[in-house]
Order: sequence, then structure tokens, then C-alpha cells
Amino acid sequence: MALSVPGYSPSFKRPPETLRLRRKRGRSLGAASPTEERPEPATRRAALTAGLPLRPFPAAGRGGGGGGPTASQRNPFARLDNRPRAAAEPPNGPSRGQQEAPGPFLDSNQENDLLWEEKIPERTAITELPQTPHVSFSESDIPSSESTELPVDWSIKTRLLFASSQPFTWADHLKAQEEAQGVIQHCRATEVTLPQSIQDPKLSTELRCAFQQSLIYWLHPALSWLPLFPRIGADRKMAGKTNPWSNDETLQHILMSDWSVSFTSLYNLLKAKLCPYFYVCTYQFTVLFRAAGLAGDDVITALISPTTRGIREAMKNEGIEFSLPLIKESGHEKRKASGTSLGHGEEQAVSDEDEEESFSWLEEMGVQDKIKKPDVLSIKLRKEIHEVQMDHRPESVVLVKGTNTFTLLNFLINCKSLIATSGPQAGLPPTLLSPIAFRGATMQMLKARSVNVKTHAPSGYRDQFSLEITGPIMPHSLHSVTMLLRSSQSGSFSAGLYTHEPTAVFNICPPKNKVLDKEAVHEELANCGLHPKTLDHLSRTPILGKSSLRHVEMSDYIYKWRS
Repeated sequence: MALSVPGYSPSFKRPPETLRLRRKRGRSLGAASPTEERPEPATRRAALTAGLPLRPFPAAGRGGGGGGPTASQRNPFARLDNRPRAAAEPPNGPSRGQQEAPGPFLDSNQENDLLWEEKIPERTAITELPQTPHVSFSESDIPSSESTELPVDWSIKTRLLFASSQPFTWADHLKAQEEAQGVIQHCRATEVTLPQSIQDPKLSTELRCAFQQSLIYWLHPALSWLPLFPRIGADRKMAGKTNPWSNDETLQHILMSDWSVSFTSLYNLLKAKLCPYFYVCTYQFTVLFRAAGLAGDDVITALISPTTRGIREAMKNEGIEFSLPLIKESGHEKRKASGTSLGHGEEQAVSDEDEEESFSWLEEMGVQDKIKKPDVLSIKLRKEIHEVQMDHRPESVVLVKGTNTFTLLNFLINCKSLIATSGPQAGLPPTLLSPIAFRGATMQMLKARSVNVKTHAPSGYRDQFSLEITGPIMPHSLHSVTMLLRSSQSGSFSAGLYTHEPTAVFNICPPKNKVLDKEAVHEELANCGLHPKTLDHLSRTPILGKSSLRHVEMSDYIYKWRS
């Protein structure tokens, strides 16, 4: 039986005495001669002799009196050669876990920063990219090439924040005549053309009226004490608000009847190409209806996002043909997603055929009897789990085209799950948003205000002017406002754009059957109520995919954007 010796620990598991002696020796050296240079340890001298580059040795921790603060000492568990290598310096050898990761090494702070940046949600505006080769960005994160036009963005923005070195005072305190003129210009779809640069924007009546015109949108239903956009996740904002229809079935029926009339009116205007597009915002999903000719499509289209398996199954039962543009489907799944109703026998035959094809390779190898095949029920359960996993995600976006959009109209009018049955939104019809007037609509205004602040500059302080616009900002309003600021701010401003996330996926570009003639599109949609330049902008094919514009900067009339 071993005797317990002070300072002795078998297998060096508990070395407190040894470490304490070394710690005391180091402190006594520093306290005895605070001005003298500390002697270098043997390991450090050996590393220097071997030619390894080391960091400077830290200064003494305490002064002679022992009351000074301790300086930060080097981490004893770090590698000796842990400084970033230069690009031209050949590595001496691969470190553990980095054998296949060429390039300069990162210290712990840089690695933590990279991990944090990867966890930042997509809606965070990133103004500077870290200069490290370990971070790979997608195409949407890379700054775009310079262009005179922005890509079309079909998402709904909740807030725009513009900044410029020139003031936005021209956007405040419109006169009564200017406000009335702006409303008339909107109702009559008057085209306003401004010069490239306005010398004194505050004295430009045309600019102020056009700004008022660009802030107008149409809404149904209109309840001034309730925020009717956004509807997804709005229960907290609506909590405690008065909703007399929640327990009154008669009032709910009246509200739904009026909503159905307004919805039908909007669709008829869209079909007649008198309305370019509109949104249907429910508490579960959002629908974007677009007229033929917009976004490069030759027929009416409707995008629904996000969806669930229950909604898709209900649409199939109603005979609505649709597709999932972001899901690569097999032949059987395509037949199911087409919405065509198959008989029970045909569907069973199709499933049996797919099952035989999926296990035919076992027969070719001659091991079909040795491997147990999964039964039909387990295969069906796996398919259902896959369908449920994409619910409420951008990949669940549904595309409806052509005459099926009319069937979708009737489906949405008669769908009982379209309206919440409990909670603050119980009994409240979905919100209809449109750039033009329709039956039962109410004219609304986006809120705009300008702010002047002082910011730090190398020479002291400088003035920074900003313009904030809040509300349901639709694509035509975003384009109109940027056109006005192009003239008022002399082609120099920046903007932060805040997106309603469920609508960002509306920028996807499904396959097109043919390329449309722009002149024919402009002629057919000439009376849709949009400025010709805005119409030309919205008729382009989307390129943003599942993302949306987050940051825009204009310099010398040239755009740079980030999504």
C-alpha cells in the first residue's frame, strides 16, 4: 500500500503542489525585481533556438508593492506557433482538424465571430463582410454588380429607412393643396415625370405631390383600432383590442359576405388587366395574385406561402392543379401535386407500380429474398413525414396558374379554415391589399417622417438625414419612392429594407413557357394604374429567389444592392 507523500500524485492526476510552487516562484521573481526583464523559461529558449516565431513575452504581473493590476498572461495551453501565417509562408505541417483546410489560421476571437455570423438570421442587415477565407456566402449575400435599375422584389416591406447627406425636409408637412393633388393624381393614375436632379426639393410642388401619390394604397377590411397587417403572428398586437364579432355569428357572416364581394371585385379587375396584382393576407398564409404579363408569365398566377399539408390536400380535393416550384418531385408525386383526382384503384395501382420499381434493383443483385422489404404502410408514413416536414417553410410555396386561379378564388371564399376560430383574430376576414381601388376598399396612407441627426466624422460631427416609411409597402410603392429619391437626393442615398418574411419567397422564378413581348405587355396593362416605368419594372423576371432586397445604395445614379 503506497504511502501518501505531500506533493506526490500517481499518474499526475492532481498536481496542485507542483503548480503552486511554480506559481509562487514566478510571482516572487516579478515582485523582487519589477524593472528587470523576466528570465525566459527553458521551453521558450528551446523554441527560439529551433527558429519558431513566438509572441512577445508578457510583462511582469505585479509591481513591487503588489497592489498593481495583473497583466494578461499568455494561454499556457495554446500552441507555440499560433499566429496567422502569411499567404506566402509555407505551412510546416497540418494541425489537427485542419489537414484539409488551407489558408491562414484564425484565432479564437475570429472563430467565435464567424460562428456568431453564421447564426445571424437572414433579416439582419450586414454592412461589412469579414475578410476571412473560411466563410462562404451564397449568391444572394454577394454584393451585386453596378446597375441603373433594381431587381424586382415581390415581397411586402414593413419599413423603409433611407439615409442621405441631403435633407428630406421636402417630405414633411405637405400643404392641403399638395395633399389633395397627390390623391387626385393617384385616382386618375397621372404619370409624373421629374428631372434627373432637383435643385431645391422643398420648393418643388411636383415632387411633393408625387410623393403623396406614391404613399397611397387600398385596404379591406378597414378597422382603425386594429392593425390589419401583418396578420401572421399578429395575435400579440391584437390582444386586448375590441372585437365584437368574435362571439356574434351574424356579424361574422356580414363581414365575410362583404369580404367575398371585395375579393371577387379584385379578381375581376385583375382578369380584365385593370389591376396589376393584389395580396390576400390570412392569419396562416399570404397569397399573391398577379395579372398576366407580370413577372414574365403569360397567364394569371397565384403564389401561396407558407402552406401546410392540410391546405394542399384540401386544394387537391377541390380539383385545383398546382405545383411546388422549390421541391424536386418524382413522377408519382408530380401526379399527386397536379391536383387531378384519381380513383382509389388507380391510386393503389400507381403506388404498387412505384414500389415495384423502387425494389427492382434487389432482384438484379439476386438478394430480394434475403432483405426484408418495408410494407406499404411504412412507405406511406415516410412520405407523409416528408410532406409535413416542409410545412410552414419557404419550400412549401405553392404556384397556381391560369384558370385554376378562379377555382382557387372559390376555394378561398368557401374555406372555413381561412378565418381563425379562436384568439384575437377570431371571426376576422383576411386582409386585402391592392395598389388600386376596388369595391369596398378604403384608401390608406403609408406613414412617413424625416429625422436629422449628428454623426461622428473624422473632422468632428456631420449632419445625417433620414426618411422612415412604415406600413404595408408593396412593390409599386418601393419603386415609386426610389424613383423620387433619385431626383430629390441627386442620385445619392442608401436604404435599409425590412421584409415581411413569409412573402420573401414570392421572388422565385418558376420555369417559363415563352418570352413575352414587352411592348405587348405594356399595351395590355396600360390602364392598370401604374407608372409606365413601374410597370416595366414589375414585368421583369424575378432573380432574387427565396431572398429579398435588404440593403440598397445609390451613388452617382448607380445602384448597388444586397439581399
